[in-house]
Order: sequence, then structure tokens, then C-alpha cells
Amino acid sequence: MTMLLAQNAEEDAPAIEITEPVRPITELLEGWFGEGPLVSLVAGSIDVILQVVLILALAFLALLLVRRLIRRAVASASDPTTTAFGRRRVGLDGAGDHTVVSTRRVQRAEALGALAGSVLRVLIWTVALFILLSTAFGINLTPLLAGAGILGIAVGFGAQGLVSDFLAGIFMLAEDQFGVGDIVNVGEASGVVEGVSLRTTRIRDVTGTLWHVPNGQIMRVGNMSQEWARALLDIGVAYGTDIDAASELILTIATDMAGEEDYREIFLDEPEIWGVENLGNDSVDIRLVIKTQPGQQWAIARELRRRIKNAFDAAEVEIPFPQRTVWLRTEQPVSLGGEEVPAFEHPVPDATAVERSRVAARRGDTSPPPVDLADVAVEATEGLEDDE
Repeated sequence: MTMLLAQNAEEDAPAIEITEPVRPITELLEGWFGEGPLVSLVAGSIDVILQVVLILALAFLALLLVRRLIRRAVASASDPTTTAFGRRRVGLDGAGDHTVVSTRRVQRAEALGALAGSVLRVLIWTVALFILLSTAFGINLTPLLAGAGILGIAVGFGAQGLVSDFLAGIFMLAEDQFGVGDIVNVGEASGVVEGVSLRTTRIRDVTGTLWHVPNGQIMRVGNMSQEWARALLDIGVAYGTDIDAASELILTIATDMAGEEDYREIFLDEPEIWGVENLGNDSVDIRLVIKTQPGQQWAIARELRRRIKNAFDAAEVEIPFPQRTVWLRTEQPVSLGGEEVPAFEHPVPDATAVERSRVAARRGDTSPPPVDLADVAVEATEGLEDDE
């Protein structure tokens, strides 16, 4: 019984079958010189060599054509003003160089072009190899294709993660989700993209750590570098501060900064005060929003915090600190400071204080306001008279 099953298994197993290929040169030479071992050997060798050379030449021509088409497609995708045939698109006014070529578009086009070239190159050589085995050597490809299919299924099941990474990388490049130089958040890793391949993405975070993230594990992407960004500043002031006056002062400082030559191109819109964002335990938070160029929101926010701090010091606007109300229980009521002491009032900056705070925001001068020069002269004179 065992021998019978083994025999049936051997009969059912696929085997490589070799059939007699077509030999036109051999038939021609045998017709001229007659059939013989030497004629068959020479003619068969010439047939095989010619078929191999012809198939390889056709494969090289196909590769050259594919590379040329891919180069044109990459050039057209990189520069919108260039047609598929490498010519400039000229508008009605005769100017064809108005569109700025994007570096991101060039990188994405080159990556997709390299991918398409690799896939087509493997496909062309595979087809050429199969044609060569079938035509030149007469090998039946049916068992080979069946075995290759089984091997492909096994490799696919064993490398599901790798296949997932490659497919995700292709779609990320095709959809332009992010590119080199973008600031992204992919979950655990957040920072600047230093490299994008079909399998992994390299991200450098703020501490200098380089993260290698497989593309198949990226479930979401937050890109903070596309088109425009927004700086949000929640500026806290004390509860006794005039909210309207503080808001106007903050907006004035931000507007002055937006009008400066060094920051004029970074600010994409006028600064806005959205109002009171939070009533906290110790402060009232006023929200300032600024629309900036992508990637510049953090630098703008840091500089604005510095200027607002200097302006608050110059305008005597109280910056909040933890405050608590303490009740002292004694036999007699205690009045701290006496009953005649007036209640504390927060100063409201006048026009002079606002103007000085604007200068202080730019220069960092937070010294107290200077005294009147006339009073200084009188005091100096009185001191001289007393000495005499």
C-alpha cells in the first residue's frame, strides 16, 4: 500500500518537460547540406545563440524605452510648466516660468519614478527569461509557473509585515502625506522627517533621537509643515487686571512685531485676540492667535512671549502668581493695615505707559519710568543750598 501511494505521488508531482524547440536555421542548413551530426550541432548552436541575442536585444530596447518614458513622466510631474515631451508650457502672455518648482514635488516624483523603474525592470527581465527558456531551450513553463505561484503565496504569508510596509510607503508617496523636511507627528515619534523610503520613515525629534518607523505601523500622520501654521499663545494676567486694556496691549505688541521687516514675510495675517480662554485658579488667560509660515510658529511664539513680558513690566501689568486667601481666627477681629488703608487697585496703563511698553518690547528695557527732569533739578538745587 505504501509503495502504491509513493508511486501515485511520483506520478502526480510536476516535472520539467523539455520539448523540441523551433530551429529555423537548423532546418535551413540541413536542407542545404543534408542531415548529419556536425550540421545539426553547428546549426543548433547558431539557432540558440541568435535567439538569445535577439531576446536580450529586445529586452534592452524595452528597458531603454521604459527609462525614457519614466524620465519624461518624472520631469512633467516635478515641473508643472513642462510637458511630457520636455517642452515648456507657454501661456497667452508668452511667459512660461511663473510656477515655482516645489522641492517636495520633485522628491515625490523621483521616488515614484524610481519605484516604477524598478518594478518594470524586474518585469521585463522576468518575461525575457521565460521567453528565453521556452523558445531557445524548449522548456515547458507550466510546472515552473505553478511552483513559482506556490512559492509566492508562501513568501506572501511569511512577509505580510514587509508587504504592508511597502504598500503603505507607496500610498504615502503617491498621496504626498509628508516629505523630507516636514515636521510630523506619527504617534510615539514626533519631529522633522529626514528620510522617506518605501519601507520606513526616519524622524528626528527635538532631543536629537532618530526614529525609524515602519510605514505599515503609521496609523495617522499630523503634518505641521503644509501650507500654513498657527501660533497659539494663552497669556495669563492677574484677576485684578483690566482685561480690555491688557488685550489691547498684547495686540499692539503683536501688531508691531508683524509690521517689522524681519517678520513681515513670516506673518501671513494680522494677529487676532480671540478673548478670554480660561479662568484659572490664579490667572485669567487671554488667547492670541497668529497665522504664520509653516514651521515658524514656535519661533514666533517664543519671541512674542519675551516681548510681552517686557511690555508687561514696563506698563506695570501684573503677571499672575499663585494667590491664596488666608483667614486668621482670633478672639478679636484683625484688620491688616488698618481700616484707613485704601483697597489695592491694579494700575491701568495709560497712553504714555503703552508707548513705553512698545519700545520696551523691542529693546528689552524694563527699567522703571524716569522721573521728571524738572523735579530732579529742583532737588539738586535744594541739596546744594543746604550744603552751603
